[in-house]
Amino acid sequence: MRGADGVRTEELVGSLVDDLTPVRRLRRPLVRAVGWLAFAVAAIGVVVALSGFRPDLTARLAEPWEVAQLVAAAGTGALAAIAAFHLALPDRSGAWALLPLPGFALWLASLGWGCVADFVRLGPDGLALGTSWACLGFILGLSLPLGGAMLFALRHAGPIRPVPTAATGVLSVAMLASVGLSLVHHLDAAIMVLVWHAGAVLIAVAVSAGLSRPTFRLAERLAPA
Repeated sequence: MRGADGVRTEELVGSLVDDLTPVRRLRRPLVRAVGWLAFAVAAIGVVVALSGFRPDLTARLAEPWEVAQLVAAAGTGALAAIAAFHLALPDRSGAWALLPLPGFALWLASLGWGCVADFVRLGPDGLALGTSWACLGFILGLSLPLGGAMLFALRHAGPIRPVPTAATGVLSVAMLASVGLSLVHHLDAAIMVLVWHAGAVLIAVAVSAGLSRPTFRLAERLAPA
């Protein structure tokens, strides 16, 4: 069959196929998430090794709410990473964005329980709120390299679901950074952990969600094919 210009359809299709470059198939989302999590844990481990464990870590881990906080934060970070890699694919449900929410709620509940325990033990002094810009800086600062690695891994997700993908990805980064911070930095009261840790996490997620579209476009343009 020939078109109006005399070119056979088979020849036209053949010429188009010849110019195509092979597309490398992505690995399964769970495999990619585990790979990124291994990188994140290694990076946080280096920071913790350089900073040293907080001197009261053993005593604090005797408190149930402290253990619950660490487990919930680590679990939320892992589940958020898995959710982000699923959300980056067009054939996956947007409901994956809900995966880390129960763990995040448990984390907040453990911080709230710590506030109650401090109030019972110390009275109103247990709810005295101080400042700790170091906590905010640690979480946001560590989120930059980890978030950069996550962005590179998810750079093709821009046209699909940029906001939930970025939000869950950075939630994973910030929660794991919070775990690292809990191992090296001491805060006097649970209310300070609630405000400074949760505040830093929410700021990171909000900023990433707001800038998701231009950030994904820039990352895809700069990344190698």
